[in-house]
Amino acid sequence: MDFTSRFVALGDSFTEGVGDDDPTRPNGVRGWADRVAEQLGAADPGFGYANLAIRGRKLRQILAEQVDAAVELKPTLASIYAGANDILRPRIDIDDLLAEYDDGIRKLAATGATVLMFTGFDARGSKVFGTMRGRTAIYNELVRGIAGDHGALLVDYWRFSEYYDWGMWAKDRMHMSAAGHANMAKRVMEVLKYDHSIDIPPMTPVPELRGAEALRANAQWFREYAGPWVVRRVTGKSSGDNLSPKYPQLTRL
Repeated sequence: MDFTSRFVALGDSFTEGVGDDDPTRPNGVRGWADRVAEQLGAADPGFGYANLAIRGRKLRQILAEQVDAAVELKPTLASIYAGANDILRPRIDIDDLLAEYDDGIRKLAATGATVLMFTGFDARGSKVFGTMRGRTAIYNELVRGIAGDHGALLVDYWRFSEYYDWGMWAKDRMHMSAAGHANMAKRVMEVLKYDHSIDIPPMTPVPELRGAEALRANAQWFREYAGPWVVRRVTGKSSGDNLSPKYPQLTRL
């Protein structure tokens, strides 16, 4: 099948769609990129979409595994968000890492595609992830520079205050919920200057817990989500080790 417009999404769990569960889709998730592809495809009968993102991938893995594969698909639009899993590491040279990111963006931009990049989220409302706020701010400034140098569009996640509502987040507190992904899809469509019909699903109310209730809830969160995440990091494993890209070739949703 020939495609006149081709959207290729690269990245990690953010772009794969983790947190937006859908058992009918590959890897069991939907996500903002699928939602954007559905909107773009509705307006373009010659539209094709590929999603190469895999959860747990770090920036250098994304560059090594996904950039050349994306170039081969001859995208007219390429989105990429990489580096969040690196920032979580206490020892990382962000300047060196982003120099390599610059090379990857240059390669994507050389295809003639519109390149879409993202800043990282300001997790100031999280006692755990808020500790990485300084590293994320440095990352964001470098991303803004790279986007400007290569004429890439920028989705400024750092400024999206609606994500301070915990209803925008999945139970693991690490990934966006269905509402969060739908909202991100709307934000992306606005940056692309495309009309859309995206509705945000109802958010699950998140009660504000205090005292013993908060301690119990946090302990349960650590057992179910944070603990296994730490174990994977210590053992060098990833939640995406046995996964393949959702849509490695251009398709229509």
